[in-house]
Amino acid sequence: MRPAQALIDLEALRGNYRLARQLGGGKALAVIKADAYGHGAVACARALEAEADGFGVACIEEALELRQAGIRKPVLLLEGFFDAAELPLIVEHALWTAVASPWQVEAVAAFRTDTPLQVWLKLDSGMHRLGLSVEEFRAAHARLSALPHIAPMVLMSHMARADELDSPRTLEQLDTFNRAIDGLPGETSLCNSPALLGWPQVRSDWVRPGLMLYGADPLYPQPSAHADQLRPVMTLQSRVIAVREIGAGEPLGYGARFVAQRPTRVGVVAMGYADGYPQFAPNGTPVQIDGVPGQLIGRVSMDMLTVDLTDHPQAGLGSIVQLWGTAPTISELAPRCNTSAYRLPCSLKRTPRVYLSQQATEKGR
Repeated sequence: MRPAQALIDLEALRGNYRLARQLGGGKALAVIKADAYGHGAVACARALEAEADGFGVACIEEALELRQAGIRKPVLLLEGFFDAAELPLIVEHALWTAVASPWQVEAVAAFRTDTPLQVWLKLDSGMHRLGLSVEEFRAAHARLSALPHIAPMVLMSHMARADELDSPRTLEQLDTFNRAIDGLPGETSLCNSPALLGWPQVRSDWVRPGLMLYGADPLYPQPSAHADQLRPVMTLQSRVIAVREIGAGEPLGYGARFVAQRPTRVGVVAMGYADGYPQFAPNGTPVQIDGVPGQLIGRVSMDMLTVDLTDHPQAGLGSIVQLWGTAPTISELAPRCNTSAYRLPCSLKRTPRVYLSQQATEKGR
C-alpha cells in the first residue's frame, strides 16, 4: 500500500471545539463544510456530536450526508437554500437555514408548513458578499417574525477582516451589526475563528468556529493569546521510498530548480501535488524526517517529492516524513507555499484519512 496518510486526531478536534466555545462564552456551531475542511465531515461530526451545539455546512447536500450518517444535532445551511424547492427537505430533515437575499425572504414567506422553520437572518455588515442591507434586514425581520411558521430567528453577520488585527473594519462591522439589530428580539451570531481569537470585544450568543477547529491559527504570524492552545488535527505524512546520492553541481528533479552545492543524499518520498501537497513549495520548505527537522529540495512532482537526507544519517528507506502537523504547522507552511491554511487540507483528494481514537493518540505521544 502507498504510505501516504493523513492522520486525524479526533481528540484534538474536541479540544479545539471546547476552546472555541469557552472563548465565545455561549453556544458554538462547529463549521464542518467542505468535508470538514478536508478532515472528513461525518467522522468529525460523530466525534463532536456529544458536545457540539450544532454544525454548519455550506449546502443541503452536505447536510443530508450528515443526516444519512445518523447525525441528529442541528445543522445550519450557511449559504441558505439555492432554490425554494429545497424548503420541504429542510423541514423534513429538521435543518436550519440562513436567509441572506431578498428572494430567499420571499420564498420563506410564501412557504407553508406546520413545522416551525428555524431561520438565521443574515445582515451584510460590510463584507458585501451575502446578506441583507440594514433596511432590508429590519424589514425582513418584521415580516418573518409575524408569520406563524417561523421560529424565533437568529441574527447573524460575517466578519471580512477579523484576521487583520490592525484593521478598523471589524469594529466598523460590529457597529453596523449593533445598529441593525437594535431593539430586535433574537439570539446573535457574529464570531468566526479570527474574531474569537483576536477580538475579545466582539462576541455573540452563537459563535461559528471553522479553521481553528482543525488546529490552524487564522491570525498567524500575528501574535495570538490562545494560538498555543490549538492542537493540529491533521498530520500529513509518508515514507522515503528511495535514496539517491548526487554530486556537487548535479541538478535534481523537474526544471533543475535545486542544484546540489555539495555531495547530497536525497530521499524520495511518496507524496506529491496530486495528493494535495503544494506543487510550488520552495526549496527549504520545512519537513520532519523521523521526528528531526529537515527540508524539501527540488520541485514537487505529481506523486513524489524529495528531501535532503545529507544531515540525517539515521534516515533511509522507510523513514517517516511529516509534511505538516505539529511541525511544521499548517499555519507556518501555507504562506511559504503561497497558499492558505484553509486550502491545504481541502486539497487532499486521494490521501487516505486514518482516524485516531483518544487512546491511540495518547499512545502515539
